[in-house]
Amino acid sequence: MLSIGYNYQVPIEDIVAIVSSDSAPIKRLVHHAKDHGHLRDCTNGKKTRSAVITRTEDVYLSAFTADSLANRMESSFSMAKIVNADANWIHPTHKLKRS
Repeated sequence: MLSIGYNYQVPIEDIVAIVSSDSAPIKRLVHHAKDHGHLRDCTNGKKTRSAVITRTEDVYLSAFTADSLANRMESSFSMAKIVNADANWIHPTHKLKRS
């Protein structure tokens, strides 16, 4: 389990990506998840800094940065960490869609 703050945890095996929440595509993804009942706000009223996207299409909002969560995942579970220029973590077996 990955602790994303304020006693909220996400199963590591379900995590597809950990991304910063300030880009337009991620904001659209969050809005879509909210409309379909798949949004989990785990910020405890704090500013949203990242989103954790799972295989079950759930989106968890966190007050911690994507880099901080990726580092937690890396150090706690010795998983391979793939980080792009935006410091986002992407599951090593997940195939990225290229536009």
